[in-house]
Amino acid sequence: MSLIEALKWRYATKNYNTSKKVADAVFQQLTEAVRLAPSSFGLQPYKFLLIEDKAKLEAISAAAYGQPQITSGAHVLVLAVETNIDEHTVASYIDKAAIARKTARKNLEAREQFVNSVIDKLDYEQRIDWAEKQAFLAVGIFVAAAAVAQVDASPMEGFDKSAIDEILDLKSKNLASALLFVIGYRDEENEFAAIPKVRKEKKEIFHII
Repeated sequence: MSLIEALKWRYATKNYNTSKKVADAVFQQLTEAVRLAPSSFGLQPYKFLLIEDKAKLEAISAAAYGQPQITSGAHVLVLAVETNIDEHTVASYIDKAAIARKTARKNLEAREQFVNSVIDKLDYEQRIDWAEKQAFLAVGIFVAAAAVAQVDASPMEGFDKSAIDEILDLKSKNLASALLFVIGYRDEENEFAAIPKVRKEKKEIFHII
């Protein structure tokens, strides 16, 4: 299935088939696609937390106001952004870059200094906002990869962030929740799967200036 065909197939799934799970091989394929997602400076300042604890899932469902995806999806993930983005974040990336590119770390020091100079200009809230933007790039890749694999995916807002942070003790992990993400397989009897998509025409989105 091509990407365009896959995106025509997908829809905002509300109700999942609770008896149908995502095979581990497929799940690993999707997570690898997310790992390869682009991000500013390559820092990837976020984590996807796979929630398997039933008590926490119930609490998350309540914090998401009972939205059915949480209790019917095959996998529930919480996308959380790092709240301690600093020179250590950058240093960790530079360490990995030196290894991946088979070069001496000192050859990347100019890059490290440049990235730090950009990060240093951001206050705490700006760093969180920047991290969320990078995280949402990864979400876009996740949605597209899932559609190609014909796995339904539901990126979700509409939840109490402070409650999710408390349920998962994210503050102690230097994280803050940004999005809920559910994957699985649609309930075939869900009428919304057959409803035509409503999208702007290309000429309304793309402009030549």
